[in-house]
Amino acid sequence: MGLTATAQDHMTPELLWKLGRISPLGITKDGKNIIYKVSTPDVDENKFNSKFYSIPVNGGEGKEIEDYKNLLKDRNVSPDGKYVLGSQEIKVEKVNGGDYYPELDKSTVQIYDGLDYRHWDTWNEGKHNHVGYSPVDNADNFTDIMKGEPYDSPQKPFGGEEDYTWTPNGNIVYVSKKKAGTAYATSTNTDLYEYDMATKTTKNLTPNNPGYDTQPAFSPQGDLTWLQMKRDGYEADKNDIIVRHKGADINLTAGWDGTVDSFTWSADGKKVYFLAPIDGTKQLFEVNFPGLTRIAVRVTQLTDGYWDVNSIIGFSDNNIIVTRSDMNHANELYSYNLKKKDWKQLSHVNDAAYSKIALSKTEKRYVTTADGKKMLVWVILPPNFDANKKYPTLLYCQGGPQSALSQFYSFRWNFQVMAAQGYVIVAPNRRGMPGHGVAWNEAISKDWGGEVMNDYLAAIDDVAKEPYVDKNRLGAVGASYGGYSVFYLAGIHNKRFKTLIAHDGVFNLQSMYGTTEEVFFTNWDGGGAYWEKDNAVAQKTFSQFNPINNVDKWDTPILIFQGDKDFRVPIGQGQEAFQAAQLRGIKSRFIVFPDENHWVLKPQNGMVWQREFFKWLKETL
Repeated sequence: MGLTATAQDHMTPELLWKLGRISPLGITKDGKNIIYKVSTPDVDENKFNSKFYSIPVNGGEGKEIEDYKNLLKDRNVSPDGKYVLGSQEIKVEKVNGGDYYPELDKSTVQIYDGLDYRHWDTWNEGKHNHVGYSPVDNADNFTDIMKGEPYDSPQKPFGGEEDYTWTPNGNIVYVSKKKAGTAYATSTNTDLYEYDMATKTTKNLTPNNPGYDTQPAFSPQGDLTWLQMKRDGYEADKNDIIVRHKGADINLTAGWDGTVDSFTWSADGKKVYFLAPIDGTKQLFEVNFPGLTRIAVRVTQLTDGYWDVNSIIGFSDNNIIVTRSDMNHANELYSYNLKKKDWKQLSHVNDAAYSKIALSKTEKRYVTTADGKKMLVWVILPPNFDANKKYPTLLYCQGGPQSALSQFYSFRWNFQVMAAQGYVIVAPNRRGMPGHGVAWNEAISKDWGGEVMNDYLAAIDDVAKEPYVDKNRLGAVGASYGGYSVFYLAGIHNKRFKTLIAHDGVFNLQSMYGTTEEVFFTNWDGGGAYWEKDNAVAQKTFSQFNPINNVDKWDTPILIFQGDKDFRVPIGQGQEAFQAAQLRGIKSRFIVFPDENHWVLKPQNGMVWQREFFKWLKETL
């Protein structure tokens, strides 16, 4: 990969933005090789360069290849081999001034009659993703099976090929939320739809479930399988594996106290393998499929360790091929032997870079919360850690608010880079996170500024008792809900923290409610609208849990990052927070990324983010 880390003894932002990022594409038709892509940032050119590789399933040297598509089994080819399944973005609705008034074709006006006028980082221009098919020998002859429908499949903004599939008999099943405008923005009710190739008709396969139905797939025996959440409007509901078998919908994970990320069937159709967060990591599980027999359903955790299993690629003999990461290593390809219960690393994209640096040490710690609960806290120590020294320490506040704080490897909120600059990182699995039971996962909804804030303080107070922590040099950092957490802690931390950093954080719950695009999220987590005066839950959210109500107590320097194209947490949130800090006379800095959304994706922007992050810490901590 041409990576070097000459004369370096620790991770730096510059080295981080040279690492290759691996994307598995699948196992070849003959079962002998894994095809994967490696994208490498080119900071000078502000882009990513991608190359494709093939590596034996049993390990070996990765060889660069040019044409890989013919090597993989194409899941998008119909069972009879006649058609290819795919999607296109198609103009369906009138939105622009020129749509309504063709003679005014230079008009830049946009006209909306409902919400969903913008989503994630793009404005609704009346275009929708539609599933369709083409003859294998004529890709331009696309048949739109959702013709004229103002709905999306794949789902925006992140849906892909997992949103549609062929049935064993040659029909098409796809995911769609068939709601538009305000109804779309206030609901999570996606359904599975089957398009009959013979009759050209469509039927809803999951009309009775009001929440998410996603990731349709078929067992080796032909049973429709998918992931399902039960409640409309709750995007972080328990995700279960459903199998439709002989007319019955069997929930394989109903009795298991966790939530599923993704799944795949065993070749014999007797088991389903799946990934899920557990105790601050993401691991591989299996569940048996009993059919309609009286055999008990049994979920078994197969792997355990300080790592995240992030995706399942396929099988090779007794091995399951996956990607795996940890807080010191970006994703690589691994095989896990299901019989021997051992691991083998297959790809080594970034080994050369890591071999030349000292790695941080990750410790798992359990802290008792204010209400007597047991909470896992990750503590990441600097490379070459010396317990006799004192280190500045950062409380990391995770976003989501219901995303797992596991052994992930971020290219922005990278614990390895932070620790390598001489900081101890305290990363609590505060309530609201999956992997510690459904009750803990749900405890944050409608309680954003409640017990979770005590969780943060319990974590930092506990670790601050260690002699290696400089209690006079504590900071709090986070993004999204983590940014909200920083804004909220700014008014209640009682001088614990010397500096604060918030990225795309929610500052004013009332204006957030009025400008965010996925209103179902704010409705669920906040309990309702701010104008619902007789709604005690909502009123508590907008009064007691609103960071703006504690700005009079702010006294700590604060750095605020904000993406201008972030429509989830719109730019006004960062503007309001910065304006409040400035008018309060508090040392503060506002860094705006005009072409970034809720994340920072462009290489040079990412480098600026890293440099400003550590520059601020040097100035204030």
